[in-house]
Amino acid sequence: MKPIKLVVKTNSQNYPILIGLNLISNINSIIKKNKINLKKCLLVVDQKIPKKLITKIKKSLNKKEIYFHYVLANEKNKNQKTTNDILEILLNKNFTRHDCLITIGGGIIGDIGGFAASLFKRGLQFVNIPTTLLSQVDSSIGGKTGINTRYGKNLIGSFYQPKLVISDIIFLKSLPKREIICGYGEILKHSLIANKNFYEYLSKNIENILNLKSPYIVKAICKSCEIKKKIVEKDEKEKNLRKVLNFGHTFAHAYEATMGFSSRLNHGEAVILGIISALKFSYKNKILKNKEYISVVKHITKSNLPSNIQKYFSAKDINKIISFMIKDKKNNSEKINLILLKKIGKPIINKVYNKNYLKMFITKELIN
Repeated sequence: MKPIKLVVKTNSQNYPILIGLNLISNINSIIKKNKINLKKCLLVVDQKIPKKLITKIKKSLNKKEIYFHYVLANEKNKNQKTTNDILEILLNKNFTRHDCLITIGGGIIGDIGGFAASLFKRGLQFVNIPTTLLSQVDSSIGGKTGINTRYGKNLIGSFYQPKLVISDIIFLKSLPKREIICGYGEILKHSLIANKNFYEYLSKNIENILNLKSPYIVKAICKSCEIKKKIVEKDEKEKNLRKVLNFGHTFAHAYEATMGFSSRLNHGEAVILGIISALKFSYKNKILKNKEYISVVKHITKSNLPSNIQKYFSAKDINKIISFMIKDKKNNSEKINLILLKKIGKPIINKVYNKNYLKMFITKELIN
């Protein structure tokens, strides 16, 4: 399978995304071909990546001055301490801005590694190898980096574009089904905010996509990346249009934070719950018509994606959820900024609501 190449063009940097199978066997030549200095590099790796895949990468990078730093990837470790550990290695081993940091893992590893890369000497070369479906279609594109704090998710970070993204489908085959479902949540989100035809393609082929069958999974990844790429190119720093990518996320981030970033609800599952909440809120406020609302909810429930907020929360969690929604980085006041849906492919940005109105809405969701 020949790799598919997309080029993201932003004001700060242009960089390619390569999508294909077994790309890591040729990682040395791929990185060199993209004119990235590989003389010295630090690989920040998720501990859960199968050793045989890391061995392939080592073999390809043979004779280079390489260092490995393994991280247990979870939301609790996505913090300043983990960032400092990476910076300490870069300083101790006398890295320069012309050397390279490579992340191998999901969105958590990419976010932490990208953030550390942006801080070190105000920026060294950064290559992202996303290994989860979620990171391949979402966090690896667009240059958002960041860490969590006890006040909420991704509240400290930077915009720092990679030099290269290598999305190798070989990693997906080692993932549990739960991780594939999480990635599908972001693919679905992209279709809802940008392309009704793509949504209909997903509806017809979801089983093949979730089972990683070609060409369905490749098309789903590529189309999803294209949608995000176009949005990022128009609005790199999230001044306006890029906010549409947060559809469902104001709810989702609050759900994650309320659960203390527990493994009981991971990011992708929270996004799917957040999408349902945003759809329902759009419908209840007469923004989204019944037919399309029912269509998407059926698509989610029929596919056994997480859909029941009551499974995770009860009425006692409402104040905490609202508190985290207020702290969301898109807000400029005590009011809560939501991205809603007018119709499939037509989102609405900058809809602002009073916290008490949102509280009433979530209360009904939890007690009905």
